[in-house]
Order: sequence, then C-alpha cells, then structure tokens
Amino acid sequence: MTIQPSPGSSGFLPGSSGYLDMFPERRMSYFSNSYVIGLTVAAGIGGLLFGYDTGVISGALLYIKDEFEVVNQSSFLQETIVSMALVGAIIGAAGGGWINDAYGRKKATLLADVVFAAGSIVMAAAPNPYVLILGRLFVGLGVGIASVTAPVYIAEASPSEVRGGLVPGTWRWMVGVAAVPAVIQFCIMLCLPESPRWLFMKDNKAKAIAILSKIYDVARLQDEIDHLSITEEEECQKRNDVKISDVFKSKEIRLAFLVGAGLQAFQQFTGINTVMYYSPTIVQMAGFSSNQLALLLSLVIAAMNAAGTVLGIYLIDHFGRKKLAISSLAGVIASLFILAGAFFGKSSGSSNELYGWIAVLGLALYIACFSPGMGPVPWTVNSEIYPEQYRGICGGMSATVNWISNLIVAQTFLSIAEAVGTGSTFLMLAGIAVLAVVFVIMYVPETMGLAFVEVEQIWKERAWGSSYNTESLLEQGNDK
Repeated sequence: MTIQPSPGSSGFLPGSSGYLDMFPERRMSYFSNSYVIGLTVAAGIGGLLFGYDTGVISGALLYIKDEFEVVNQSSFLQETIVSMALVGAIIGAAGGGWINDAYGRKKATLLADVVFAAGSIVMAAAPNPYVLILGRLFVGLGVGIASVTAPVYIAEASPSEVRGGLVPGTWRWMVGVAAVPAVIQFCIMLCLPESPRWLFMKDNKAKAIAILSKIYDVARLQDEIDHLSITEEEECQKRNDVKISDVFKSKEIRLAFLVGAGLQAFQQFTGINTVMYYSPTIVQMAGFSSNQLALLLSLVIAAMNAAGTVLGIYLIDHFGRKKLAISSLAGVIASLFILAGAFFGKSSGSSNELYGWIAVLGLALYIACFSPGMGPVPWTVNSEIYPEQYRGICGGMSATVNWISNLIVAQTFLSIAEAVGTGSTFLMLAGIAVLAVVFVIMYVPETMGLAFVEVEQIWKERAWGSSYNTESLLEQGNDK
C-alpha cells in the first residue's frame, strides 16, 4: 500500500528516508535543538533511576550481609533484597501503561519520582532487612512506572532520525542517595511540557502545536502537524476503547507485541542483571575475598556499562537496531563462555588467582558487548513498534514481561549456581543468548529512521502479506 500524504504536504512522511533525502536541510542532529535535548535528558533520568539502583545494590549487598547476620546466612534473603525491587517494577510497569494513557507522560513521571524517592528514604533508614525489602518494593514501583514512561516520552517528543539515540553505614548512604536523581527529575519535569502526541490524542491540538514549534523549524513544522493529524483521524474511533484483550485480537498488533515482549525477555534471560546485581558477589566467588576489592572491580564494570551506553546512543541511529542487537549478542555469548570456563577452571583447584582474573575479564567483556546493544535496543524498539492507541498499553505489557523475567533471573541465580555450579549456570545463559540471536534474525524488523506510520505498515504487510492494501484488509474483516 502506498501511504498518501496529506493535502499540501511534501509527499513524504516526516522522518522517512525519502522525506529527509529530499529536504536534507531539515534533518536534525543530536545537538541541533537544545529544547529536544532538555526534554530527553529530563526524561532519561528515569533510566538513571534504575541504572543507579541496579549498580548500587550490588555493592551495598556486601555490606548489608556484614550488618545483618541473617542476610549473610541466607542466599534466599539476599536474592529477595535484590529482587523485591523487581516485584515492585512488575506492578509499576503493569499499571504504568494505563497511567500514561489516562493522565499523560508528564504526570506519570512525577508519580514515579515521588514513589522512588520515598522508597530510597525507607531503605536508608531501615532498622532490619525486612523494612529494607519494603523500601526496595517502593523503589521498584517507581522504576516500573518510569520504565514505561521514559521511552515513550522520548520517542514522541523527538525527531525520528535521532529518536533511537535519545531513548538508550556505607550501604545506607549508597541506597539513600538514590533519591537524589528522582528529586532532580521531579523538579525538572514540573517545568517541561506533556508529550505532543499524547496532547493530540486528548484533542488538545493547540497546546501540542505550541510544543512542536519549539522542536521543529517552520519548514518542517507543518509536515509534522499534518502527519499527526492523519494519525489522529485514523485512530480516533479506536483509542478510547483499547483493552488488553484487543492486543491479541489484531494479528498485526500480536506480531508487534511478540517482538517487543520477546526482546524484553531475552534482554533479561541472557543474564544482564545477574552481572549487574551480583557482580561483586561473582568477583568474590571467583576468589577475591575482600569486600573493598570486589566492590572496586564491580565499580569498574559499572563504569564500562555507562561508557557502553554512551556508545550505544551513537550506534543505534547509525548502525541500526537489528544489527546492533545481533552483534551485541554475539559478544555476550563469547563472554559467557569465558565466564563459564573461568569457574570450571577454578573448581578444578588449579591457578585460582588466574581463573579469578579471567572471570573478571569475562564480566568486563560481557558489559562491553551488552551495554551498547541489548541494553538500549529492546526499550528503543518497544517505543517505536506500536500504533498510537496501543503504545501505552503494549509498552506497559512488554515492560512487565521485562520485569518478570528480571525477577526470575535475580531470584534464582544464586540458588541455581549453588545447585549446578556457577560455570554451568553461565553456560545456560549462553544457550539462551544463542536463541536470542535466532529470534532477532527471524522476527525483529529494522525501525531506524522510520516514521511511526511506516512501522505500522511493516506489521500489516507481515500479517496480511506483501500485497496488503486497505481494500483487501477490509475484505478479510477482523482477524478471528
């Protein structure tokens, strides 16, 4: 089907390759508009909330075990302290899609900040591990809501050609300071506007146009308004009635959700948060008994994660989502084999120190490969692949899949490692990563630089065949 431009438009969809090839002067770079950068930085702090909490709990856990003997004696309690945030994240993500659609991206972000900050304060003041677990639950609620909101807000407020890169004691201070970015984001978000797409969806077009005028220059502004108007006219009859069951009634939406949820599940089952949550513990398991040395090495790994994420911002809009995911997974598979080999070698009883350093090398390589690719790609793809009326609910559902998968991995890693050995556990993760490569190759489309309506066309053609057109779809009727 050829997508028809609106009357008076240039004939190409804003953000599509044809449009920007014809009008290269309208192509935007990452730093060409300070307003877009401000929106993205503020919304992106939502990712920092989880990133900081993930990194800090791995180090804080070493000291928590020292303070609370009951924690030190129970792998299950250690897993629960880590994974209770994921229980909260599951709940937050499950409700986050509805909150986003009902109250807007801005209010959802503000709510996430308040809940996250409250949880951080509870953790910092916890007199026992059970209050600490309660604080972790609140932190997770905030993270879950933010995980749905931030990618959608960024995707809807940024031009398509840069959309991907813009989306990517002691322990008491460590967990308590986690409230700082939430407070900062809350203050900044009070001064920022709502997503223009959401405002269009709620029939507040004047305000949406005022916001768009700060993002685009005059030459491109009318095209973006025309594009949004077309989208709204096509979807206005559907958006208010969308329910979870509707996702599974439409063949093309089912396909999109399969890809989005599948990427989120594979992100977790390839072991990223095993590495992030337990990196100091893994370093100790590899033979480095000092808390301080284990924490230092894990901080180096966390720094590599941050650097890799910055690299991913560049690569995702230049290398493409699909290629980036495949190359990332290839490196993950290699690093997991190195980790498995290090722990098998250590268990043989020879050259323990050497195998300990090999394990650290494997951890570092894992992060170096994962962070620029499989870290940002699932979230970026999920912010792009759903039609407007399904974006909130499908984004929330796929994020819920992510957090459930995260919970399963975090809650079972130490127990599985104790049961079958750490080396065998890493081999299991490597096998899952191989399946992830097959999944990406077979099912994940390339969405780099495409307008939202062009992505919708991909699913329609996959669902109904390459000869799909509007007339034939109407003849087939609703998918049974």
